[in-house]
Amino acid sequence: MRLPSTTPVLVVGGGPVGLTLSILLSAQGVDHLLVEARTGSSRHPKARGISARSMEIFRRCEIADDVRDAGLSASSVFFFRGKSLVDPDFTRTGVAAAEGPAVTPTPGLICSQDVLEPLLARRAGDRVRFGVRLESYDQDGDGIDAVLRDVRTGETHSVRTSWLVGCDGAASVVRAGAGITMSGPTGLGHFLSVRFEAPLGKVVADRASASYFIAAGGGFLAVDNDRQWIYQYPSEKNLSAERCTELVRTAAGIDDLPVTVQDTMVWRMDAQLADAYRSGRVLLAGDAAHTIPPTGGHGMNTGIGDADNLGWKLAAVVNGDATERLLDTYEQERRPIARQVIDISSDNARARGGYQIDDQLLLSAVYGSFAAGCDDPTGLDAAGYRPCALPGRRLPHMELADGRSTLDLVGPGFALLCNQEWFGARQVAVHDVEGLYGLPAGGALLVRPDGYICWRTDKGDSAALPDVLARVLGG
Repeated sequence: MRLPSTTPVLVVGGGPVGLTLSILLSAQGVDHLLVEARTGSSRHPKARGISARSMEIFRRCEIADDVRDAGLSASSVFFFRGKSLVDPDFTRTGVAAAEGPAVTPTPGLICSQDVLEPLLARRAGDRVRFGVRLESYDQDGDGIDAVLRDVRTGETHSVRTSWLVGCDGAASVVRAGAGITMSGPTGLGHFLSVRFEAPLGKVVADRASASYFIAAGGGFLAVDNDRQWIYQYPSEKNLSAERCTELVRTAAGIDDLPVTVQDTMVWRMDAQLADAYRSGRVLLAGDAAHTIPPTGGHGMNTGIGDADNLGWKLAAVVNGDATERLLDTYEQERRPIARQVIDISSDNARARGGYQIDDQLLLSAVYGSFAAGCDDPTGLDAAGYRPCALPGRRLPHMELADGRSTLDLVGPGFALLCNQEWFGARQVAVHDVEGLYGLPAGGALLVRPDGYICWRTDKGDSAALPDVLARVLGG
């Protein structure tokens, strides 16, 4: 396998977070290399819930339609509870209904990780190298020397990089190499995840859901709500295929159900947060930075949000448009969000299934930093998502006359949403949104590449724009 000897950015980890970061870096014109120790995409569904915010990011990456086509329909996003899958007295609850106008053009959905990863990898293209493991690295003031190993041949390669991003999961080699510790409880639960095939489509036809909680313990997670399924069972050890088949039949309530066990995985529920997201030229994202209980479906989505926040900032530094000070705002903006998500997900785990999926939770994130032009503290809005066209907030979705969303005006660079008085502005893409967001004549919103507003003016002070951009970029 041919690998470059130098690269501006080395991304370690080819799961959804690393692949999303790769796509975003490419959109910013940043040369980089992504390595993944596995020889291919994940065989196990793992994470399945994709939130509205992640779908907005995928929309910007031009893969939202592919993800939606590959996922479960919105009509299946329910929670089932019963003694078994055939329990006539089951209950079924859905996602909390949103009131008022649509707040996003891309509602969340269910698309399992083993289906999602190939879509992302195809979009990421030839930047990705599967079957390559990071063995070690040494950091100096100017860069990082990394040793990579081809897992098929055992051959090692040395790569010099300016920046190293660890998207390599809870057991992150990158995090360990940087000496960054994790804080928080581990072993909140131990589970056996069984990937299996069984003809259950007709069984659940009148109760189709995303998750099926079985009263005696354990539960089913739909992959396609037909033949492909996951069964989760509390266990600290792997079990034989025969025992897994027995558990599945008992939970389904069908003694003679034909079951083919395809794969099993034992995993541990943790609730940990990295004590830092950056050490010199090393940065962390996704599970390498936070391990979030899966109750609520926010773990992968929080990581995808990390990639979205980090991607444009890293690109600005690599391209010489920003100072390294900008990268300090990555932790400032993202770590408090992960802290809150961990707490919410831990509360959900203690509720033992008595919770609902909040598809809008991550839309409510407020960023407080100079890069967001906001002095408010970073965090999720406890009152829920409320559209707000002010600095530090996600640009609210509004439908344009041509049917597009205002979110489609975002990226890959900065965007200025204004009226015709600003059409001579430079350094940014200028879009006419006269009459939207309560902007008066001469008003404007400056929007970062990740869709966050970083400046608002209600008067035509275009002369201030260069200074605003310099401040946002850490100048």
